[in-house]
Amino acid sequence: MTGAAAEPGYRVWALPGIPEVRPGDDLVKLIAAAATAEGATALADGDVLVVTSKIVSKAEGRILEAADREAAIDAETVRVVARRGTLRIVENPQGLVMAAAGVDASNTPSGTVLLLPEDSDASARALRTGLRETLGVNVGVLISDTFGRPWRSGLTDVAIGAAGVRVLDDLRGGTDAHGNPLSATIIATADELTAAGDLVKGKATALPVAVVRGLPHVVREADAETEADTGAVPGEDGDGDEGDPGARALVRDAASDMFRLGTSEAVREAVTLRRTVREFTDAPVDPGAVRRAVAAAVTAPAPHHTTPWRFVLLESAESRTRLLDAMRDAWVADLRADGKSEESIAKRVRRGDVLRNAPYLAVPCMVLDGAHAYPDARRGAAEREMFVVAHGAGIQNFLVALAGERLGSAWISSTMFCRDVVREVLELPAEWEPMGAVAIGTPASAPGARPPRPADDFLVVR
Repeated sequence: MTGAAAEPGYRVWALPGIPEVRPGDDLVKLIAAAATAEGATALADGDVLVVTSKIVSKAEGRILEAADREAAIDAETVRVVARRGTLRIVENPQGLVMAAAGVDASNTPSGTVLLLPEDSDASARALRTGLRETLGVNVGVLISDTFGRPWRSGLTDVAIGAAGVRVLDDLRGGTDAHGNPLSATIIATADELTAAGDLVKGKATALPVAVVRGLPHVVREADAETEADTGAVPGEDGDGDEGDPGARALVRDAASDMFRLGTSEAVREAVTLRRTVREFTDAPVDPGAVRRAVAAAVTAPAPHHTTPWRFVLLESAESRTRLLDAMRDAWVADLRADGKSEESIAKRVRRGDVLRNAPYLAVPCMVLDGAHAYPDARRGAAEREMFVVAHGAGIQNFLVALAGERLGSAWISSTMFCRDVVREVLELPAEWEPMGAVAIGTPASAPGARPPRPADDFLVVR
């Protein structure tokens, strides 16, 4: 109809004629030959080529003789994210989190494995530049690979390399059709394009390249290669040749990754992250995070199905100062009674300032409700020790859970030396036994490297 607006839409088709790719092959020539097989080029300005990573890897010689695929995965693994039996989800050197580090034993000769391209963004840039010089067309290039996804069954293709494509469409700051502000909407355009391309490519039919046409707005102009045109999320890394961040902009950094580890791996990392922190920032502590840590603490094992844990949370500066002043006075009195000099006392008190400098304190207390009474001292002492051990398990849970909340902590024993003072200041029942105090806050600096402690140094096997 004359004057009618064009219907929105796009076309996607596989590019036929790509032969089996071997190490050293020139992918630009192979794709250009396929695109001009019938004389006129099958590519146009604004097209997006979706190229399967396998042919890029083969052309770049990323084929490895490997009788043991697991060893190849080890070599390509930067960090294990999750492990279930022989299946591993890992981070590879490109920062991609995927099964088996992308090491593939399919579509490659027996006894070999195929690694992902060493730098998929650089590979995409080379293809884009080569096709522009060979065919005179300005196309975007995406290099795709197959990913599984958390919470969703099935596989889909995603972009692991990109050049000349606005990989992210940041809609934050705009409004929807109802005028509601968009505050978190960032569209992964490159992944949507690769998934569309995968619908027409063939993993076993020699169709490793797809063409998407009709979305020229996602392709960057060849002479306007500036960071402002990349579609990168503000604050993301925008460095790269000609300011194109490539597919790297799609990879979440550690700080914004809420699902960085699998369950068992997260527990192990939280245990490893738990350190004694003695210097904190003045950032406020989320009381909800502390309460979640308490909920973890009280799942620890305890004798006779008891619950021997109580936590006093000192959330106001006034309550912390009042307790710590009273404890300091009691400590000074003890030191003087021990015959310590005033200079020595002052030094010791200064070393105890870790609690005073923390923005939040918790005082864990032990109660012996449900403890069995025994007529002899031996069994009575063992009964109490069971409760002390259970209380220690609860504190460990508490500290590990705080580490999982990205909070630092220091468990200081001082309240155990002046329990009567603590009970009086905090108005606690007489049967509550303060078991130290936990300083909580945001660490002022990253922890140093922890010296290795091989498990065998602590084992006796019979």
